[in-house]
Amino acid sequence: MSQHEYQPPRVWTWEQPEDGGTWSSINRPVSGATHETTLPQGKHPLQLYSLGTPNGQKVTIMLEELLEKGVKEAEYDAHLIRIGEGDQFSSGFVSVNPNSKIPAMLDCSTTPPTRLFESGSILFYLAEKFSHFLPTSQPARAETMNWLFWLQGSAPFVGGGFGHFYAYAPVKIEYAINRYAMETKRLLDVLDRQLANHEWVAGDEYSIADMAIWPWFGGLVLNRSYDAAEFLDAASYKNVVRWAKAVDARPAVKRGRIVNRTSGPLSEQLHERHDASDFDTLTEDKRQG
Repeated sequence: MSQHEYQPPRVWTWEQPEDGGTWSSINRPVSGATHETTLPQGKHPLQLYSLGTPNGQKVTIMLEELLEKGVKEAEYDAHLIRIGEGDQFSSGFVSVNPNSKIPAMLDCSTTPPTRLFESGSILFYLAEKFSHFLPTSQPARAETMNWLFWLQGSAPFVGGGFGHFYAYAPVKIEYAINRYAMETKRLLDVLDRQLANHEWVAGDEYSIADMAIWPWFGGLVLNRSYDAAEFLDAASYKNVVRWAKAVDARPAVKRGRIVNRTSGPLSEQLHERHDASDFDTLTEDKRQG
């Protein structure tokens, strides 16, 4: 049956598709744990359970930026959650994030430990806890939060919408690709106009807004996401490209973006991070070589 012939039933029921594309094997319409597994615990108060997707990169970039500023209390253990294998449906992970999405974090410096989920919430928590990367006075604070929430609302259109139908769906559906390409380009234009008058997204200071937005929109214009930069004419968003390159050049970003990564060049994969020295000794090119 073609997409034009489909008529929705009165009540939708779910059946595992024979070929649902990338990630289809882990999709399901219910929540909760599928198996019993205890999460590992490292030596630091901050325990991160994640994967190096754009949402995962937000948090590791923030943690590395804090360490770059000399905030020793931001030391962390980053445990790999292989979502393709269903690690996010373990009882341990679900106890931290009932939504079974990465990233998730435990702050064990509190009693009881504070559970954290949703990347934007984690960025806000860390910014407040350590008093960095979020202005304390208005209107700068409100502007930073505006753009943080702009990203939280926009990312599903880029990832679950454009990325899915352009790169992952088993069938290329013209209507779906056009719909989400249009919205992605509109969002790029919003960001480009903002960056025409500001060095960083929320103004004159680098903030959690940049850390949240860069893995998604920087990834698009630097052609690290979906191999879609040409398709989207990303080079035409000159202010976004300028900003994306500036963020990319930051030492903490270079470190943070490779933590929990399992794809790309081996030198850009640090599957787990438990000490600052791991960047020098445990990237996959060194570990396998």
